Amino acid sequence: MRKVMIAAGSAMVMTSSMAMSDVLGVGATVSYWDSDLSGEAANNSDVVDLENDLNLSSDGNANLEAYFEHPVPILPNIRLNRTSIEQSGSGELSADFDVIQGVGSVDVKSDLDLTQFDVTLYYEILDNWANVDLGITGRTLDGELIVREQGGAARVSRTEFEGTIPMGYLAAQIDMPFTGVSVGAQGNIISYDGDSISDFNAYGQYEISLLRLRAGYRQMSIDYEDSDDTLDVKIGGPFASVGLTF
Repeated sequence: MRKVMIAAGSAMVMTSSMAMSDVLGVGATVSYWDSDLSGEAANNSDVVDLENDLNLSSDGNANLEAYFEHPVPILPNIRLNRTSIEQSGSGELSADFDVIQGVGSVDVKSDLDLTQFDVTLYYEILDNWANVDLGITGRTLDGELIVREQGGAARVSRTEFEGTIPMGYLAAQIDMPFTGVSVGAQGNIISYDGDSISDFNAYGQYEISLLRLRAGYRQMSIDYEDSDDTLDVKIGGPFASVGLTF
């Protein structure tokens, strides 16, 4: 992790004098992410398949984003992002998981709540018809998996995940002159001490006046261990957003 943070910090210092926004820019976006989930969660040595055992399905994922860009040299621009992921389902356990004894098959209902809050500091390396941003993101990860036994002893298992993770940030966008149409991609990634998180999206965009419409695909992978609890999942699907820029 130390090497990643040093490298990202050095890159930001070296590029801060290369390009900065020449105007003030403020924007906010709300989006809907229709995602599917696959992977596993572990509590101590007990492992459960989130898709096949718990049959988790999306209840709709909300995403809020805001940014502020300025012409002040050295100081980075800032972007804030909050993603809330909610999955629920009814499934069946055929093996033990935490306090739930799955021998002989046990019906369960489950909820996975995962909230991410990002603070990104970045510099504009290019700012014309081709746009490139480079920076570092601090991501706060807060999640909980609740598995409830149906009938029997009605046992309840809670597996929690919590942490703050530094990630590299890169964004690129190509504007089609005089059309309001753009294509682009954004990404965050980190890997250290056996943990890894990546979060990428690609999109097409249309701007008219202050309104910005965007649609694309987002893919997120989380392999994260918090004490005795482990989360190893992939979440992906299309998204659509509407935003205002000033």
